[in-house]
Amino acid sequence: MTKSNIKKAALAAHKKHQGKIEIAGRAPLRNKKDLSLYYTPGVAAVSSYVAAHKNAVRDYTLAGRTVAVVSDGSAVLGLGNIGPEGALPVMEGKALLFKEFGGVDAFPIVLNANTADEIIAAVKAIAPGFGGINLEDIAAPKCFEVEERLMNELDIPVMHDDQHGTAVVVLAGLINAFKAVKKDIKKSTVAVIGAGAAGTAIAKLLVLYGIGDIIVADSRGIIDSTREDLDERKKELARLTNKNGRSGDLLAALEGADAVIGVSKGGLLSAVHIRRMAKDPIVFAMANPDPEILPIVAKAAGAKVVATGRSDFENQINNVLAFPGIFKGALENRVRRITPEIKIRAAERLAALVAKPTASQIIPSVFDKRVVKAVAGAVKKSAKRKA
Repeated sequence: MTKSNIKKAALAAHKKHQGKIEIAGRAPLRNKKDLSLYYTPGVAAVSSYVAAHKNAVRDYTLAGRTVAVVSDGSAVLGLGNIGPEGALPVMEGKALLFKEFGGVDAFPIVLNANTADEIIAAVKAIAPGFGGINLEDIAAPKCFEVEERLMNELDIPVMHDDQHGTAVVVLAGLINAFKAVKKDIKKSTVAVIGAGAAGTAIAKLLVLYGIGDIIVADSRGIIDSTREDLDERKKELARLTNKNGRSGDLLAALEGADAVIGVSKGGLLSAVHIRRMAKDPIVFAMANPDPEILPIVAKAAGAKVVATGRSDFENQINNVLAFPGIFKGALENRVRRITPEIKIRAAERLAALVAKPTASQIIPSVFDKRVVKAVAGAVKKSAKRKA
């Protein structure tokens, strides 16, 4: 379908269904007995019990199996700051993916909020009704403060999926991409182009995994400790990455790199950039809807493995491979915090689902029914090790 046809079809489908999700009852309501059991007078006993034993709310209500998908609409993928109304169709879609792929109930929450304090206050206010918080499409650097504070102030798992869901799937793809090109990932150099939410989380996870060196570049070039225009988040990146103190522009960032992870904007990379990389380079061009470089161009320039965020190209790096399983495992095992250990183990389990990685298959399909079980299992194993 052309872009024009997809647009028309999507508008028609959403209007027809008036959104993508609905609330359905789990308990039967067939007669007066059921009514008295699940509403008045029976519900008073449950309410009184939960009021006196607040930790039991997850056992007696939907809170134990439901995730809030929260956004202020300030950084919607490919669309930018379109506000809460514009973000709602995306959050609905995320809730649909939670249910269809992971069997996890999720509800979209869009906030008419402008500051980190306002978002944090709103999420804390609604948190008693949920077992987890999935933050989505909140602009950097605000997203970092929102996630960090909520993780510290709530007793349920909080994850900004634009950061960590992306990082998990990227790491899984990289593990198999390096196998496909027969290189040692632990001795490699990886360039990360883009230092926003996704780029920051990817770089940090790759460092923790033990990749040889990471070179991060923003719109002004390589992030290194000599730059005087870095905020605190980028100063931290400068301390964690770029072991040899490399500086310069985008071309310098890719010089000799074994892999490049693009989380920036469409058309940023060209054949010239790819040719500056090491032999058999790996290219993850993940900007949406238009990647940093088209796969056909990257391959013609020598790229051995190419991945994008799109479903119409091979090797789709899609967050849906991570977040349903991560939250499913967290809810089922009463995990309070989604740790770096969980994220690395989830990436390794995702990668292991592809028995023999090739240039055209480094990541499992989003429709592979083993995915959620594997990722949720990573959370369960980490939870048991801490118990």
